[in-house]
Amino acid sequence: MRVFRAIDELESCQRFIEGHMKILKVFGITMITSANINWFEDPNTYVIIVESTENNKVLGGARLHIAGGEYPLPIEAAVSEIDENIHERIKEYQKEGTAELCGLWNSREVAGYGIGSIFLTRTAVAIAPQLNIKTLWALCAPYTVSMAEKSGFEIATFVGNNGTFYYPKDDLLATAVVMYNTETLETADTEERKEILSLRETPRQIKKEEGRRGIHFEINYDLAIKKIV
Repeated sequence: MRVFRAIDELESCQRFIEGHMKILKVFGITMITSANINWFEDPNTYVIIVESTENNKVLGGARLHIAGGEYPLPIEAAVSEIDENIHERIKEYQKEGTAELCGLWNSREVAGYGIGSIFLTRTAVAIAPQLNIKTLWALCAPYTVSMAEKSGFEIATFVGNNGTFYYPKDDLLATAVVMYNTETLETADTEERKEILSLRETPRQIKKEEGRRGIHFEINYDLAIKKIV
C-alpha cells in the first residue's frame, strides 16, 4: 500500500481507474462524480494504491482530493443539487486544509480482507497531516459508516436528511461524514487511533493484519509522501 501524487504516476492512475470502473459496473453504477478522471491532471489529488507484491496487480485504492485547486471536491458535485451550501462549507474549512477521501474500492480477489473499508480509511487518516489536511470528508455506503466512525468521522447531519441522501443512484443511500481534526483524532475509537498513530509514526512498515472475515495477511506500507519542491 503506497501513496503518490496523481500527476506524478499517470500509468498507475490508469490502472487504478480501470480496476475501480470494473467494480462500479458490477453494481450497475456508471455515473459517479468521484470516477471522473479530471483528477489525473490535478496536483491536489493523491492516490493510495494497493498492489500485489507478486505481480503488481492493482487490488484496490482510494484518493485524497485536497480542496483549493482547479476542481471542486467530488462531494460538492454530489451534494450541490440538494444543498448549495456545501460549497461555502468546504471553502470555510479550506482555510485550515480540507480534503475528501473518495473512490475507495477493492477487487473481488481481496473481498473480505477489509481493504476497501478498514485499511484504506485508516491509511488516509494516517497520512492526512503529511498533506496539511485538518478536516476530512467522505461519502459512505450504509455498511461502511460504522468503520468511518471508528476512524473518527462523524455524520454530517447538516447535509441532506440528517446526513443521508440517495447517491449515485435512486436506490443507493449515501451518508456524508466529516472528521474535524485529523491530527488529534479525539473522535476516533481507541484501538483504531492506536493503529493510525502507528502508521503515522512509522510510515514504512510491514504489518500482519486481520481482515473483516478473520483472514490474515501482510501489508507492506509505504506511506512516506515525496516532498514537492
